[in-house]
Amino acid sequence: MSFRADSPYNDLPLLPPCEDVETKAVLKACIAARAALSELRVSGQLIPNQAVLINSIPLLEAQASSEIENIVTTTDRLFRFANEAGDQADPATKEALRYRTALNDGFESLKQRPVSTSTAVAVCRTIKGVELDIRATPGTALMNEATGTVVYTPPDGQALLREKLANWERYIHEAEDIDPLIRLAVMHYQFEAIHPFIDGNGRTGRVLNLLYLVDKGLLDIPVLYLSRYIIGNKRAYYDRLLAVTTDGAWQDWILYMLEAIRETADWSTARIRAIRDLLDQTAGQIRRDLPKIYSRELAEVIFVNPYCRIGDLVSAGIAKRQAASVYLKTLTERGLLQEMKAGRENLYINPTLLSLLSDRSPA
Repeated sequence: MSFRADSPYNDLPLLPPCEDVETKAVLKACIAARAALSELRVSGQLIPNQAVLINSIPLLEAQASSEIENIVTTTDRLFRFANEAGDQADPATKEALRYRTALNDGFESLKQRPVSTSTAVAVCRTIKGVELDIRATPGTALMNEATGTVVYTPPDGQALLREKLANWERYIHEAEDIDPLIRLAVMHYQFEAIHPFIDGNGRTGRVLNLLYLVDKGLLDIPVLYLSRYIIGNKRAYYDRLLAVTTDGAWQDWILYMLEAIRETADWSTARIRAIRDLLDQTAGQIRRDLPKIYSRELAEVIFVNPYCRIGDLVSAGIAKRQAASVYLKTLTERGLLQEMKAGRENLYINPTLLSLLSDRSPA
């Protein structure tokens, strides 16, 4: 069996890997990653309104995962258009928002079925916004962006791709003697190496990572900001993926993924705690200064999205439209929100929350 960068890698080995994926170094790193994930899971449970988390960290993940593929939008634009049904957003923002939708839909699908090839197809269709399927036509090749040289040509032929995906699916669910975090690293490499779609494989694979952590009970909701680590270590991400193909360097790749999980779990935990502290502080200020309009639900709804609308208060059952407008204007007068005109409606921005979510600095 030989690998040539410019030839379809139809001999991509099936799983499990021939190499030992549970080395001493890997198992040690696995313990640290599991501990960080456990702390993240607990911290998420401390915010009763889970919508506060589901609408924040996954949007950051959507932005970062899209940025890895050079689809760049800003945190401000992403949150501003997060609940828009129209076409006001620019194409990059729309594509990043479709990533968020794919992650949310995939999360809901776990109630009916575990992560599977069907999950991957559904996720990729949502991300790309087209009814695509497993690649049937040849000619896909991955190139070095700087030099234009082909660095990898994935397997060709829909039947072969489905065969390799079926093997991938069996491994991630049946190799129960291997820790799920190690399986996740193997799963991500194999999916990227199979490269089953014409486009959107990287983002689909990163959605599947988060869904798999939920599927295996390591997270309750997909709030791990994993793509943040990949952006900061992008060259190593691609180099170590390719090194598995060319040199069978599984340990280096798995250690990379375990460190990504550990580091981003710590970062996500710190951000969730900061969101919780800011929410508690804001709720306390409203209760103290504006007792006539105070409710915990009002404080929480302006944390579900940094851009709040009158309709958000109405939908949450906090107030009817006229009273909701008064509540938001009162919060604006107190300096807790900022008002801006957006077409026919007003948006009310939570500036401290938006600043917190826009900050990519270390925890």
